[in-house]
Amino acid sequence: MLLVIFGGFAFSQNIRIIPEPESVMPTQEAFVITSQTNIVANNSVKAQKTIVYLNDYLKKYYPLSLQRNTAQKNYIAFRLTSNGATIGSYTLDVSKDSIVISSGNEEGLFYGMQTLIQLLPTTPSSILTVPGVVVKDAPHMTYRGMMLDCGRNFMPVDFVKKYIDYLALHKFNSFHWHLTEDQGWRIEIKKYPRLTEVGAWRNGTIIGNHPGTGNTYKKTDGFYTQKEIKEVVKYAADRYITVLPEIEMPGHSSAAIAAYPQLSCFPDSSSEIQAKYWAGPRTGKQVQQSWGVYKDIYAPTEYTFHFIENVLDEVIKLFPSKYIHIGGDEAEKDYWNESPYCKQLMKNLKLKNADELQSYFIQRVEKYVNSKGREIIGWDEILDGGIGGLSPNATIMSWRGEDGSIAAAQQHHNVIMSPFDWLYFDHQQLPHEDSITFSDNQYYLPLDSVYSYNPVPAKLSKDEQKYIIGMQANVWTEYITNPRKVEYMVFPRIAALAEGAWTKPQNKNYDDFKLRMQSEIARYKLWSVNYCTQWNQPDRN
Repeated sequence: MLLVIFGGFAFSQNIRIIPEPESVMPTQEAFVITSQTNIVANNSVKAQKTIVYLNDYLKKYYPLSLQRNTAQKNYIAFRLTSNGATIGSYTLDVSKDSIVISSGNEEGLFYGMQTLIQLLPTTPSSILTVPGVVVKDAPHMTYRGMMLDCGRNFMPVDFVKKYIDYLALHKFNSFHWHLTEDQGWRIEIKKYPRLTEVGAWRNGTIIGNHPGTGNTYKKTDGFYTQKEIKEVVKYAADRYITVLPEIEMPGHSSAAIAAYPQLSCFPDSSSEIQAKYWAGPRTGKQVQQSWGVYKDIYAPTEYTFHFIENVLDEVIKLFPSKYIHIGGDEAEKDYWNESPYCKQLMKNLKLKNADELQSYFIQRVEKYVNSKGREIIGWDEILDGGIGGLSPNATIMSWRGEDGSIAAAQQHHNVIMSPFDWLYFDHQQLPHEDSITFSDNQYYLPLDSVYSYNPVPAKLSKDEQKYIIGMQANVWTEYITNPRKVEYMVFPRIAALAEGAWTKPQNKNYDDFKLRMQSEIARYKLWSVNYCTQWNQPDRN
């Protein structure tokens, strides 16, 4: 009796899954994976992506390669059922003779496989013991995302793919790819070659926090060819992740304006320079070398709208996603208020102010995107000037707090929560970091603060709460110049976000999460991830 009890306890100690599933029932059995273990599927075509991923994972981290044969025992089975279950729901059943992952959809098979990966030992071996368990699970939120800003600092394709793998390992389904900025245009647009010939380059970058204590005086560049983008989109799709491209407008557009000055209200004026130290010429339109927000934004002219439509035509062909992210944040209105053209346009359109002009701008772009069979996502500033003009299918990504999300949900717009104070992973994890971060040592976002975030505003009624469809964390790269620092800023906070988006609130428990994090950290070491080793810090409050 004692052997059975302690045996079951030992197994349960090895069952540490993040995000926490709906139910976990340990048994006293175990399955042993060896090179003789078979993979079987009742629908090999629809299970193909999952089978390939699992075998690639085993080859990469363990000296194992499994066979794909029929078998009566010693097999891992992927069974696609006919029931109409929630997208992503699955059952994982580990017994002494088999591991069976079943779901009513392909996504569920994939997520069940990710749970299996978390049950594997974290020490490489050709013999892997998997504890007996029955897991029943389903995602709580339909949108579970992470953003990577490649506009301010370009990240190589290989790392973008690795970043997508990190998302897949945590059961995310959306990768928000921030591709255009004041400091760099990163996507090849064949109709406008100067966007990358000019806009993808900057002559230097500030040193230290904005506006800088120096300059690197080093020319940097980087952009993704359309061929590379297609590779990334397919790579993500093979992991059941949708790539959402962001093409910023009307603000954060200095790089595009440097390439095509006609996009500006004042094409003959020089760019505003906020940096104390600047590399290269100061006259004319320039790709920005420091961070912050700039006055030069897209002019709401027919030339600009024609340009945007042509850019979006190429973007839409590259990205099959339902959504196109059009930015909309931090659009300074100074030039619009000063421009004779904009003043006359506002008069002609009977607009009260420049905020309403931004609504006009966003609505025109939205109608074009909708005409192509797609929908827009925008930062919550697209509500400025009045929410009524947006179509019902416009989705709001709320970063400034809860006010925008509440207004959008009350108007029956879907909302993705991404608040500055809780889900900006460019903020430091420790009270004092060794390297520079956003507003150095001013913002502090430890793991438990991320974990504690409740994405549903209390002011919303029960009916309105259903419009909060998901959560997303953002990695802005002003002070993140390389992949290793991206990893440091993401890990282990990505685990807390994953549980917040996947697990029902009543099933969350931070003390239990910290215990499960011990196994998670062991996996980070297996993956050679550069994570924050001092993650178990007290809450900032």
